[in-house]
Amino acid sequence: MARIYPLFSSSKGNSTFIGTERGGILIDCGVSCKRLTAALALNNVPIDAVKAIFITHEHSDHVSGLRQFTNRTGCPVYGQKRTLQRLMDAGKISPASHVIDMTNLTIAAADSEVKCFNTPHDTIQSCGYLIHTADDKLCSVCTDLGHVTEEVDSALTGCRLVLIESNYDENMLRMGGYPLFLKQRILSPNGHLSNDDCAAQVGRLIERGTTHFILGHLSQDNNRPTIADRTVERSLSGYVRGKDYLMGVAPVETQGGAVIF
Repeated sequence: MARIYPLFSSSKGNSTFIGTERGGILIDCGVSCKRLTAALALNNVPIDAVKAIFITHEHSDHVSGLRQFTNRTGCPVYGQKRTLQRLMDAGKISPASHVIDMTNLTIAAADSEVKCFNTPHDTIQSCGYLIHTADDKLCSVCTDLGHVTEEVDSALTGCRLVLIESNYDENMLRMGGYPLFLKQRILSPNGHLSNDDCAAQVGRLIERGTTHFILGHLSQDNNRPTIADRTVERSLSGYVRGKDYLMGVAPVETQGGAVIF
């Protein structure tokens, strides 16, 4: 039965495991190997259950533990060509790991099939992932995007579960203490997705049959779980939570627990 484990989710570190204690894949490796291993163990997932790592982009909150983790496990690392080249040039991947450009490919890993799709973000390349599990379920991990493109919308349509970015409350960001250039970066079409924009996309997806949502990559400075949750729920006033859809907020760091979908 398909499970998603949001192990770490914030502007300071991101990693998600999809699979079971027997095997699965890791999306991003944005915390130390020690913390990631402990988070897996807390969920009764041994480190050798990680059969492959898929990287969304090269920002540190998504790759800071990658070298340590690949040194220890030798897991293959998948991603887009320019992202992988940037990581290899920076010594972020162990030479023991195979590195595979999966652009325009469907990759078989841990009884799942995985495809990437482009996301608009201020990095050399950025992508989300669409996962087709062994029990014929579709889910997606989609964070770090300044706006929802047609490609993103198409990739998410048809998923049973979507982990989607709800990074900031616009009022908190505009009134907060970030320098102007950083506010402009976050607000830009290549920045991050606001609670309101997330809510709009969740509404479109629920109309097309998506029933499970996880709000992720929340800013710890410019958002709160209760605010993100309330913003999205209010936008779905025509639907009954718990009946028409299920929704939660990914924890900054897991305390144990998966979402079955």
